[in-house]
Amino acid sequence: MANLAKEYAPKAGALSIGQYCPPLSFELAGKKFDLKMDYGENGGDYTLNFLDEKKVEWSIKGGAPKVDEYKCLKGDDYTYLVSWCVKDPADPDAPSKENHTWVIDKEQGLVTFLRCAKGENQYWPYLIESHFTFGAIREAGKTIGTKRHGFSDDVIGTCVQWTYGCELSTVHVYYNTNWYRITYPRDAVKSDQGAAQNDQLNSLLKDLPGSDEPSYYIKIKEGMYLISLTEQNMERYVGDKVGFRSDTLCFLDNYNRMYDIGRGYGTSTFSPGAIQTDGKAPDEATLATSPKEGEIFVMIGAYGKPGDVDDHFFTDPNPYLV
Repeated sequence: MANLAKEYAPKAGALSIGQYCPPLSFELAGKKFDLKMDYGENGGDYTLNFLDEKKVEWSIKGGAPKVDEYKCLKGDDYTYLVSWCVKDPADPDAPSKENHTWVIDKEQGLVTFLRCAKGENQYWPYLIESHFTFGAIREAGKTIGTKRHGFSDDVIGTCVQWTYGCELSTVHVYYNTNWYRITYPRDAVKSDQGAAQNDQLNSLLKDLPGSDEPSYYIKIKEGMYLISLTEQNMERYVGDKVGFRSDTLCFLDNYNRMYDIGRGYGTSTFSPGAIQTDGKAPDEATLATSPKEGEIFVMIGAYGKPGDVDDHFFTDPNPYLV
């Protein structure tokens, strides 16, 4: 008698952070949004025109419209997380320098725009910086109110164990307005593959002064927050040892249902010992035939539960700050 769980678990586990990503939503296809983005770093008039289930035509501050391929997930019945990489039309296969991610909150008529850009730091070309703009949806016959999505301290003091796949869980500790910490759960993994992945990730953390990374917390509505974090210190101190270069991740956390959706964006580089999404180092044949630099763009889903960590995770000093 076959045991399907044992038969399929390795294949499912190899999907890593994307295993529990829900199906993409195509509900925005054919819809156009006229936006007043009036708070944050890039204020102005914006337009999002979802041409079909894959392509969006967008313009910022009245500029010439551009077309890119988007992906969309739903955080609840009325809230969408939409993301795309800004491609060069002359060389669409080249890695992008910028990712655009939007939270479209149809319930309140509000939007959050997260622009993540590579190459702004002269010392670390892979380093990604995050820029936020907040605004509202213009609709005929409706007045735009005064309230917007915005930065929040509500999540400070929260610890969550997020489970991304059958063999991949992490514990996020939101201890400071601009920082978070990561650790790995005390739950025992069930397979050699999971144990190897945890060992490799934990060994990387030992090369760092701390797991602290810069983060942003944005309140979307009651019980829903956009959490954005970027592995900047991992890039500065570990670099190509890991193969994931300054990955930035954002999660639309739904605490009413204890799950999240999100996206990951960054650069992958291949080197001996680099960790891949299946938790294994690539063999020589893979290294020989793989590009040295590739784009990371992945949609994510996870299930949450209260995390279990020692109190010092909330009180230890940040080793990157004076």
